[in-house]
Amino acid sequence: MSEFLTTRELADLLRIGERKAYDLASSGEVPCVKAMGKLLFPRAEVLAWLNASRTGPDTVKPPLPDIVAGSHDPLLDWALRESGSGLATYYDGSFDGLNRLARRDAQAAVLHIHEPGGFNINSVRDALGEAPVVLYEVASRQRGLLLAHGVQGISDFGDLKGRRVVLRQDSAASQHLFDAQLESCGLSRADLDALPTCARTEEELAIALHDRKAEAGFGIGALARLYGLGFVPTHSERLDLAIWRRSCFDPPMQKLLTFLGTDKFRRRADELGGYDLSGLGQIHHNGASD
Repeated sequence: MSEFLTTRELADLLRIGERKAYDLASSGEVPCVKAMGKLLFPRAEVLAWLNASRTGPDTVKPPLPDIVAGSHDPLLDWALRESGSGLATYYDGSFDGLNRLARRDAQAAVLHIHEPGGFNINSVRDALGEAPVVLYEVASRQRGLLLAHGVQGISDFGDLKGRRVVLRQDSAASQHLFDAQLESCGLSRADLDALPTCARTEEELAIALHDRKAEAGFGIGALARLYGLGFVPTHSERLDLAIWRRSCFDPPMQKLLTFLGTDKFRRRADELGGYDLSGLGQIHHNGASD
């Protein structure tokens, strides 16, 4: 089954004429892309659009708060503000974001949970079953060991023994991955000279290293240049937005998703470095029920 529908296939799906399908695309009512003069319709987004338009039980539920929870990412955080979305943020890690999403305390959560063979999908299913949540790819980004300026002798996790390290909170997916990497080297947090206070965002971690409060931390490469830090890349990870489907076409989220497709967003990603936007907009999960 193709990821994209042609205009004829969209018309057949909606049981309308092909001319009406063109009108929907022209007016921006249905999700579509234009490639080489041809209109194509992302199947997953069209299905999400249809579900968001239905009447019934969803209409009696209280509105979801205009909050994006989960993991902190400097590029996405900038986009939330620059897009004029009006969405508020509550960053306390991917796992906290999943919990808030499940409780309907947020309409979206930023996730980068490493899983066997992929990212985020199993965690979303474990937390929400097949609830109508869409997993929308924002970017792939580099993660690794960020080093304070001038620090030498750290090229892998095994080199962290006895070193001054800044950690993340337990609800952060990066801390789960970091603990697993330490364990693979026969180490644990007890083998580190860890700061007494964890960094609750990626940027707090980078600032602690910039201020020489610690020698190393497990962070994203995009902040290395910005804060003058050394960087040893160790992982590539997919950054997704998990969004309640009925929020996907509300004005705040639409402003954000539209902005993510702009040249301005791509230029900012290039300026920061460490991001790959080739998968931007791919739908990796589309829950079926409520």
